[in-house]
Amino acid sequence: MIRTELAIVGAGPAGVCAALEAASYGVKVTLIDREQWIGGQLVKQTHKFFGWYEKSAGTRGVVIAKDLAVKVKANPDIRFMGSTEVLGYYQADGVLLLETPQGIQTLKPERLLVATGASEKMILFPGNDLPGVYGAGAVQTLMNVHGVRPGKSVLMIGSGNIGLIVSYQMAQAGVKVAAVVEALPHIGGYAVHASKIRRLGIPIYTRHTIKEAYGTDCVEGAVIWQLDDDWQGIPGTEKQLDVDVICLATGLTPLCEFLWQAGAEMTDIPELGGFVPLYDEHMETTAKGIYVAGDAAGIEEASTAMAEGRLAGLAIAYSLGKVPDHEFSRKRQDCVKELAELRAGPTSQAILKGLAAMREQMGKQARAQTRKKVRS
Repeated sequence: MIRTELAIVGAGPAGVCAALEAASYGVKVTLIDREQWIGGQLVKQTHKFFGWYEKSAGTRGVVIAKDLAVKVKANPDIRFMGSTEVLGYYQADGVLLLETPQGIQTLKPERLLVATGASEKMILFPGNDLPGVYGAGAVQTLMNVHGVRPGKSVLMIGSGNIGLIVSYQMAQAGVKVAAVVEALPHIGGYAVHASKIRRLGIPIYTRHTIKEAYGTDCVEGAVIWQLDDDWQGIPGTEKQLDVDVICLATGLTPLCEFLWQAGAEMTDIPELGGFVPLYDEHMETTAKGIYVAGDAAGIEEASTAMAEGRLAGLAIAYSLGKVPDHEFSRKRQDCVKELAELRAGPTSQAILKGLAAMREQMGKQARAQTRKKVRS
């Protein structure tokens, strides 16, 4: 059995930043990822980050991933286990079951951070099981990791930042983007991304969705139509598009299976993407010693995931007695300030509403535990 002070499941933005922060205080970290590389979704992101200079603004995600990977590999307190699947968590023993290139192994950490990210949401429509229907993440993997075009002509479903960015990346790669459709009456992503799409002459249809995909053995075309105020398709508004790829960028949902297994209390907060674990101001869940950061805690930007990772790494190091009280208080305030600045824009209002609901539920739980102790 492998023993470590901190195990981190997921070597994406949150997991890597947590590992580096904790290791900076001498915490022995085991960083685990199913991929052979470090960086998670950053590896697929060829666009430049927003924000401010000190926090990687103007730097492409793939470059950030390389920089983080260099730092991880240079740190003697971080052990990276790539190409490793975490098969499960045994709550009674606090043990992770791993499938590694060397075979099945077990790992017992003193602290556990779940930074598993998110999975793509799919939508239902006739023909959605035809070859040629992809999630946006799969398209990014094909193009930006393996250098393979997904097809010749694509219909993008969803105009959030992911949909707009991936549409632009496909256009740069020589793939024709026939249209971007959005069910909402407005574009979901940043105006700067939408403007880049429009300058290429790509139409964006709001209040539209896909009606069906058709083809014999694979996607040969798609039909879109306009939606009414009750989100129903309007007969007579159909448009037929000759495409061989349908790309779905219809949202993400947190990947929290390990937290369910660990006994963490879960709650459905739509503003955060669905079911998420309740966690406190230190990113610790209701399962003592188990923390969460990044999209597993609620769907946000990669910059926010990195900040949450640093906060979680700091809190874990403090819980292990590695950080003096005064330094923990100062650095924690820096992390809180950074997160507040990242969430200051108008696009973060839903996130702030979700976080307020989280705090309210954590407060209710704390009061219930207090009453239980008084009775006993």
